[in-house]
Amino acid sequence: MTPAELAEVVLTAAHAVFTERGLDRSALPERTAVERPRNPEHGDYASTLALQLSKKVGVPPRELAAALAEQLGRAAGVKSVEIAGPGFLNIRLDAAAAGQLARAIVEAGAEYGRSDRLAGQKINLEFVSANPTGPVHIGGVRWAAVGDALSRLLRATGADVGTEYYFNDAGSQIDRFARSLLAAAKGEPAPEDGYAGAYIAEIAEQVRARRPEVLTLDDAAAQEVFRVEGVELMFAEIKSSLRDFGVEFDTYFNEKDLHDRGELDHALNRLREQGNTYEAEGATWLRTTDFGDDKDRVLRKSNGEWTYFAADCAYYLDKRERGFERVVIMLGADHHGYIGRMKAMAACFGDDPDRNLEILIGQLVNLVRDGVPVRMSKRFGTVVTLEDLVEAIGVDASRYALARYSSDSPIDIDIELWTRATRDNPVYYVQYVAARTASVGRNAAEVGLTRGDAAAFHPELLDHDKENELLKALAEFPAVVAAAAELREPHRVARYLEDLAGAYHRFYDNCRVLPRGDEEVTDLHRARLWLNDATRVVIANGLRLLGVSAPERM
Repeated sequence: MTPAELAEVVLTAAHAVFTERGLDRSALPERTAVERPRNPEHGDYASTLALQLSKKVGVPPRELAAALAEQLGRAAGVKSVEIAGPGFLNIRLDAAAAGQLARAIVEAGAEYGRSDRLAGQKINLEFVSANPTGPVHIGGVRWAAVGDALSRLLRATGADVGTEYYFNDAGSQIDRFARSLLAAAKGEPAPEDGYAGAYIAEIAEQVRARRPEVLTLDDAAAQEVFRVEGVELMFAEIKSSLRDFGVEFDTYFNEKDLHDRGELDHALNRLREQGNTYEAEGATWLRTTDFGDDKDRVLRKSNGEWTYFAADCAYYLDKRERGFERVVIMLGADHHGYIGRMKAMAACFGDDPDRNLEILIGQLVNLVRDGVPVRMSKRFGTVVTLEDLVEAIGVDASRYALARYSSDSPIDIDIELWTRATRDNPVYYVQYVAARTASVGRNAAEVGLTRGDAAAFHPELLDHDKENELLKALAEFPAVVAAAAELREPHRVARYLEDLAGAYHRFYDNCRVLPRGDEEVTDLHRARLWLNDATRVVIANGLRLLGVSAPERM
């Protein structure tokens, strides 16, 4: 019995109690939940339903709890129900009901943990979004790992998700990039405000190979060639690096398209219609202070040029007009100041900034060796890049390490720790369970042990404390996935997997799955194989949500 199934049993019991007592059934919720008590001695699960309903129907909570306990005690699979405190229900399942979960998980396979919790929500998720002037640095890599994991979680809970990478191939940064390429091609030092690193010389050489005549052109024409060709080469490299990291976007959106399609004028007209613009000092302003911003924002300068903020407005409106109900933007640690202005901008369009716009801020990441931050990249100069991180610890460890911590806290990634094949390396600890469960399955087949069909499964035999502990841990997975998606916290999945790995190790050490020597295969061996394989399913499903592999051998 899963927690969701038990919650339905509790709600069914409540309906029966309310009918018997003539209580107002409209007070009953559409759904309820059960939780694992902190102290396992208090039972397998706990319900607070009696406490939630007592005031609504005018029945003392312990009296209502007693009626619910009596009704629940008759339900199949419920071993006992005790009343604690002011009206808590502590529920114990019989071994057969608890053990059935192993079969349910194996049969569900990759679907176990998925739900329709966020069904009907259409979400645009934008992350990384670095301009193509250089590689994805380690801060952007954090969002690549966290953003991709979040997209997987949102989809696993039923949301309709579109992932998006926003970039600009024009503007001052691109001009500096083009000047840097031109200088490198001429063998000159990089401009004072330009970009350095071996990658500049490499791209400049590739442009020259494509366009041999480029250095015969005047500087303005040559710079334009380096801009167009260089951006294409750099962006192709960024996409390739992200693809190798397991991250691909549904949409790559170029800011230039907003200008070319007249979307800035369209956004300005919409804001005018809302009555939230005004003219002053020859410029066009947006009244963001009316919606909590610290100052009004310029949309169009007195010389007629659009501001970056105007493009932000147009891009937000473009997403909303593409049908996305919720726009989620993941930004770096230096973008805290964007929150107020972006929320105010959404309100200026007539949207609810708390419902339609969500901005997540990620904190800094350091790559550390021997306790000292790694600051220099072999190829890219002074930044640590996606390639550097992957070269140091690998894709799986990189993704797991970046997703394992709350994104609003800075982290140090210790190269020695994350490459260590020991239990103190979190990704190794979890992947080892994936490999061990697969190994148990292979060894079982060699000695003639198979799970058999459902009729051969005797869940009531799974009554050891460590079996029960593992079953309860497996049962938590759907709720963890739902919470991680709703709270935008993929690290909850990683921490859950580590707890699950611990529960499996304790089970494995105390409950032998395989027969010894000439020992005959018994129903207990088969039942434990079901439990072993259920663990493999959940570990694999959880790692998949983080974009990490579940190896069969290590």
